[in-house]
Amino acid sequence: MKLLTSREFNRDVSLAKRAALQEPVLVTDRGQPTHVLLSIAEYRRLTGEGESILDLLAMPEPVVLDVADASADGAWDHREPLDGGGR
Repeated sequence: MKLLTSREFNRDVSLAKRAALQEPVLVTDRGQPTHVLLSIAEYRRLTGEGESILDLLAMPEPVVLDVADASADGAWDHREPLDGGGR
């Protein structure tokens, strides 16, 4: 377990967050443990809490659309052609 004083924690929160991805981080104040920083995955594992529906439905990265398929006005036409052939 990584140990940080509250002064070290306040000076470099990013360091504490990176360390918490590897192991719990114990924060002390005047030599006494006061807080523990955990990754969300570790917290969920300890509490038995699964992912919420919002987490499951969240898009991990943006979708890139192919604009070459767009019509002149910028809209996509997904209807089947009436003649059965290509466009």
